[in-house]
Amino acid sequence: MSTHEDEESADSADNTELLPAPPPRLAPRGIRTFTVFRQEDESGVSGEGVVIEGAELATGQCIVHWLYPPPRGGIAIFDSMSDFIKVHVGPHPANKTIITYQDGQQQAFGDGASE
Repeated sequence: MSTHEDEESADSADNTELLPAPPPRLAPRGIRTFTVFRQEDESGVSGEGVVIEGAELATGQCIVHWLYPPPRGGIAIFDSMSDFIKVHVGPHPANKTIITYQDGQQQAFGDGASE
């Protein structure tokens, strides 16, 4: 193959990447689980300790399972993990909340934590 043919081949490959493509048939896959631990409960409603188990989907959506009230708790779905944090974690710094992901990564929120 000549150098000119190599260039044409490279150009046509680049051009096909620029063409609009149909959306993928399936959404991205992958689930990252986590727990929400509260060192304190300023509202006195859900208690201290692990109060939520959850999953962050590959799409970015966040599903949380409140472990209170027993025996089943409640389920909520958020558009993103940051939306969940804005509603249930950030406004309550006195709770000193720690989110722990399945891979061991942690986020600490509240009094004295670096968020």
